[in-house]
Amino acid sequence: MAQDRFLIAPFKSGLQTGAAPFLIPEDAFEELRNAYVFRGRVRKRFGSNYTGSGAATALEEPLYSRLRIALTGGAGVGVTDGTGAANGTVPGAIFKIGQAFSVDDEIFTIYQTGTPAATLSTGAGTLTYNTTTGAYVITGAAATTQVYFYPAEPVMGLGMYESGTINDHVAYAMDTQFIYKFSGGIWALDGPPATYFNGDNSDFFWITNADGTTSDDTNMFISNFQAAIGVPAAGDDNIWTYDGTTWSAFNPNFTVAGDNVLTAKIILPFKDRLILLNTIEQDAAAAANTAYPNRCRFSHNGSPLSASAFYEPDEVGATGGGFIEAPTEEEIVSAVYIKDRLMVYFERSTWELAYTNNHIQPFQWQRINSELGSESTFSAVPFDKVALSIGSQGITACDGINIKRIDESIPDEVYKIINTFDGIKRIHGVRDYFTEMVYWTFPPGKGSDDNTYPSRVLVYSYSNNTWAYNDDCITTFGYFEQQSDRTWATTHDSWVNANYTWISGLNQANFRQIIAGNHQGYVFSLNPAVGSNAGVMQITNLTYTAATNLVTAVMEDHTLSTGDYIKLSNVQGVVLSGDGIYKVTRVDANTVTFVSSVFTGAYTGGGVAARVSNYSIKSKMWNPYLGTGDNLYLSEINFLVSRTDDGEVTVNYRTSSTDLNMIDESNSAIGTGALLGTSILETSPYATINLEQIQDYLWHPVYFQAEGNFVQIYMYLTDDQIIVPEIADSLLEIQAMVLKTERVRSWQ
Repeated sequence: MAQDRFLIAPFKSGLQTGAAPFLIPEDAFEELRNAYVFRGRVRKRFGSNYTGSGAATALEEPLYSRLRIALTGGAGVGVTDGTGAANGTVPGAIFKIGQAFSVDDEIFTIYQTGTPAATLSTGAGTLTYNTTTGAYVITGAAATTQVYFYPAEPVMGLGMYESGTINDHVAYAMDTQFIYKFSGGIWALDGPPATYFNGDNSDFFWITNADGTTSDDTNMFISNFQAAIGVPAAGDDNIWTYDGTTWSAFNPNFTVAGDNVLTAKIILPFKDRLILLNTIEQDAAAAANTAYPNRCRFSHNGSPLSASAFYEPDEVGATGGGFIEAPTEEEIVSAVYIKDRLMVYFERSTWELAYTNNHIQPFQWQRINSELGSESTFSAVPFDKVALSIGSQGITACDGINIKRIDESIPDEVYKIINTFDGIKRIHGVRDYFTEMVYWTFPPGKGSDDNTYPSRVLVYSYSNNTWAYNDDCITTFGYFEQQSDRTWATTHDSWVNANYTWISGLNQANFRQIIAGNHQGYVFSLNPAVGSNAGVMQITNLTYTAATNLVTAVMEDHTLSTGDYIKLSNVQGVVLSGDGIYKVTRVDANTVTFVSSVFTGAYTGGGVAARVSNYSIKSKMWNPYLGTGDNLYLSEINFLVSRTDDGEVTVNYRTSSTDLNMIDESNSAIGTGALLGTSILETSPYATINLEQIQDYLWHPVYFQAEGNFVQIYMYLTDDQIIVPEIADSLLEIQAMVLKTERVRSWQ
């Protein structure tokens, strides 16, 4: 009997979870994880690179991409003396397991608590560390060399000081305590060396640039919106501002008596004024902090740094400042520009802060939508004509007139956001202009492992309105413009040159890269042209149980789940079996185990782990004869793939509506996969076919013996495949599929 052929291309639908898998479009996917639809094809998720540069060795390379502090002082304090000794106390108030020091290329890892306790060392030196006071003592390290300290706190903000050379603005990062500047190829402490932030790991920073003393000056304003309500506390944090030279506390007075704004959730320049939304204000006379969650306080038209800039109208010397409260009891959550308008998201509604052009009362509130708002401050992503945000009722787009959900394809996903560990506050979004994507960090769903930090990224292609998921731990996103020897425009291999011509010619000086920070203080750039992830999880300790060949790895707040894979590098002092990729079992939030038949030596530190991304690509349940009530028989699928050097992926399948993977079931029953082939789709050239070595695209078949009401394919890397670095790190791009089917009459 002649077979029917059905072409599935281009891919336009992406992840679809709003209907049964047999009802979604032919090119849609029931599950799309660590892959996404891009310009008509299915492609592997983005990889990542370190942001730092200039490291002399591979061991140092991760350190250049991590937030760090050059300790200061005279001989023997901050810099080792002639014998390689140094001592002192690190800044801040957080001293814990997982922190680290470095002297030249020697790394000291804090793997235990103590007053003091010994640390791991990759060199000949020793370091003891008091995890109660932060005091350290170094002996025997490199002489007269700078000592660096790595606080290992989560990255809580990434921004740029938008002054200076065009498209080369300086990047800044914040963790829970400190501000860091990217300079000289590293992330280094900037500003006062004392502790000046006291937020926890959910107090993220709002960062904005506005006019300073004059319209020619630029000031960067930052706020982590962390302050006690009622009696002021020693740990209350101010708004801070930076003028290109100096960081200063910013607490604008709005009365002559000294009543002031202590902090604000949102800071934005608007209509030549500085706008503070959702404020905590301090009464100078009563010494009390009061929250005004629905308030907009605004400066006069002019410099927000002048003494009277925020004075209320009835104050002596007032010049146009004041406030206006929204007529709702909901809290202001986020805000975003749409052209020359300012949209303000509340918990369950959206408003416009409309400009009146009236000097006495320059703004008024106008309700845009009474049902849809936002619950996540940093989920708002602006476009020219719309703004996207995540709220309790869905993922929405606001055009300034209407607001509507855009997540009809995945309508239930937003309800899976977990609310423990301040899950809503941890959603961060960013727009990638070059891949035409929006990425949101996403906390784990209900029933997931008990992780504090996000472990997923929600991917949205706004060019074709498709969705996907990545597995990753990212606390916040930002942009990066500074010129460096690291840029994904210069990481082409032959495959990228052939298939990613859309990024040819780009260079670091003319575009903004997307960077991300994680829970251990690493900052890395997202790179769609590489198939591997940077090693941005510190391995604090490794121990071995010989009787079971079980290695126990300590990695603080790793966010890994049982069955995930990691790739180890720079592991000092020990030799393991295999090529460095291992399947882990989750023990707790800080510990995983994996099997290694070899473990010689003793771990001395320096190791990092990279998450190895496995695909989970489940197609629609196909049956082209469903309209006549017939079953189908699928004998073959021809895949058009972009050529790689070593790539491959397993293509399993399911029949009817079972959850049984038929390759596994057949092999179990038959004892061999000979009748069905290997089920491996190779994206590398066949050696026996002419010209495949130089073709950009390859037609490769996978054979099936599938009969039922429906057939569904499932693509992934097996345990044997994913532990091979050449396969695990390979790119994947599927251009088209051709299904070969036959009609099978149903007699039911």
